[in-house]
Amino acid sequence: MIYARFFAKARCCLRLRSLLIRQCLAELLGVFVLIVITVSASAQSVTSEGTKGGYMSSALASSISVMVAIHISGGISGGHLNPAFSLAMCLLTHCPWWKLPIFSAFQILGAFLGSATVYALYYDAIQHYTNGTLTVTGPRETASIFATYPAPYLSLRNGFLDQVIGTGMLLLGILGIIDSRNKNIPKGLEPLGVGLLVLSLGLAMGANCSCAINPARDFGPRLFTYMAGWGPQVFSAGNYWWWVPIVAPMVGSATGTALYQLCVEFHHPPEGEEAFPVSASEKAHPGTEKEVDIPIFAVNKYVDTWTDGNSVGNPATEHGKREMAPSP
Repeated sequence: MIYARFFAKARCCLRLRSLLIRQCLAELLGVFVLIVITVSASAQSVTSEGTKGGYMSSALASSISVMVAIHISGGISGGHLNPAFSLAMCLLTHCPWWKLPIFSAFQILGAFLGSATVYALYYDAIQHYTNGTLTVTGPRETASIFATYPAPYLSLRNGFLDQVIGTGMLLLGILGIIDSRNKNIPKGLEPLGVGLLVLSLGLAMGANCSCAINPARDFGPRLFTYMAGWGPQVFSAGNYWWWVPIVAPMVGSATGTALYQLCVEFHHPPEGEEAFPVSASEKAHPGTEKEVDIPIFAVNKYVDTWTDGNSVGNPATEHGKREMAPSP
C-alpha cells in the first residue's frame, strides 16, 4: 500500500506532458536496452573465448533485443531506434524532418549509456581477458565488443556497399511488415517480425563487418570506447572505417524506401477501389462470375437442416433433394 501511494504521488509530480520529450525518452530507453543486451552477448562471447557464446548467440540476442526495444518505445515514439529508420519515416512524411536530428541524438545517447553499462557489467572480465590493456587490434582486442570493424580483407568500397545493401534490406522488410495494405501480420506481432528480420540479416550478412545497419548502434559505442580508454585508434582503425556505418546505412535507408515505394506502395489501388477489378463482361452480365466460384452447396448444405439447434431432417438427403430440384 505504501509503495502504491508513493508511485501514485511520484507519477503526479513527474509525469511529462510534452509529447516530444516523451518520444525522446522512449527512443533513448529503447536503444539503451537494445545495446545492453546486444553488447553484453558480444562481451560474454569474447571474454569467455567462445565457451559461453558465439556468433549465433550474439545474433539471437541482437534480434530479441530489437523486439524488446520496439515493445518499450513503439507506443510512444514509433520505436525508430535507428536514425536510418527515422530518415525513412521522414522521407515518407510519417515524421517531420525537424525530429530527425533530435531522435538521432537521443538514439546515440542511449547507445552510449548502454555501452557504459555493459563496460561496468563486464569490467572485471574485460580486464582479465586483456591483462589490463585495452586495444583495438591484435589477438586480445576488445573494441569490437562495442562497435563494428571491417574484416581484414574488406575494402572501404565493399564495406560501404555491404552497409547500403544490409540497411536497404532492413527497410524493405520493415515497410512490408507495417504496410496495412499488404500482407500485414496480426496487430501486435510487428516487433516479432522485425526481430526475425534482424536475425536473418545478422546470420546472412554479418561476415564482412558485423552487420551494423544502424548509425546510432555503431557510433554511440564507438564514442564510448574512445572516452573509456581505447583511444583515437577506434576512429583510425580499418582505414578510418568509422564513418562508413554512419553514412552507408542512411544511403541504404533511402534506397530501400524508394524501392518499396516504386515496386509496391505506388501500385496499391486507391482507397475504396476494388483490389481485384471485375471484367467488363461480368459487369454487363451480373451473376455470371458465380460460375467460377466454389459451389455454394459445399458451404451452405446444412443451413436449413437445423431449427433452433434441433435436426429436422437428414442433411445428406435434404442436400440431394436440393441438387435434384429442377432449375427455375
